[in-house]
Amino acid sequence: MDQPRSELTATDRRPNGYADHSSLVGFLKSLRSVRFIEQHKPVPENVLQDVLEVARWSGSARNRQPWEFVVVCDRGTLERVAACEGRAAHLANAAVGIVLVMAGEPEFFEQETFDEGRLSERISLTAASYGVASSVGWFKGQGRQKVKGILGIPQSKLVRTVLSLDYPTSAPEVGHLALPKGRKPLSELVHEERYGRRRASSEGTDGARSS
Repeated sequence: MDQPRSELTATDRRPNGYADHSSLVGFLKSLRSVRFIEQHKPVPENVLQDVLEVARWSGSARNRQPWEFVVVCDRGTLERVAACEGRAAHLANAAVGIVLVMAGEPEFFEQETFDEGRLSERISLTAASYGVASSVGWFKGQGRQKVKGILGIPQSKLVRTVLSLDYPTSAPEVGHLALPKGRKPLSELVHEERYGRRRASSEGTDGARSS
């Protein structure tokens, strides 16, 4: 029977199954989209293979697995795809682009939308575990049809999401961030039992944005 690979023995496993929980939570909180990259530095084949393997094992509604992947490394193709309508210009300098090709069945639209997001996050997390940066892009309008034409994807499929993989570098010294640093504190986000009743908790306040 097909099973996910693991080299850990029963004695190695911690309560969460694989690792110290505090380290794992810290890793999950650290995930960021990265667009400042070392241009054209290749991603090793074993890293890409593990990214795709984890993608294959992502959960989906009714285990339909409504996805396929087009892996693009050719510079000319990446530049053509990056120019399509949407928000995927960062692909032009990426080492690898992974285009998510969803089944596109109208009766499963909501499920596929959720599955597509879950798939994107797992790809990003797996890449990050190897120190590889990722960024999610989207195609819209005629961009979706144009991407299908460039990559030979059947018109019946749904194509709207693409991920870039590459190695991060430091941000430029000049300029400013488009969004506030940090995240909203839980006190602004969590309601208890019903909307408007704030949950009394000081957890998760580290890295909260300044008021």
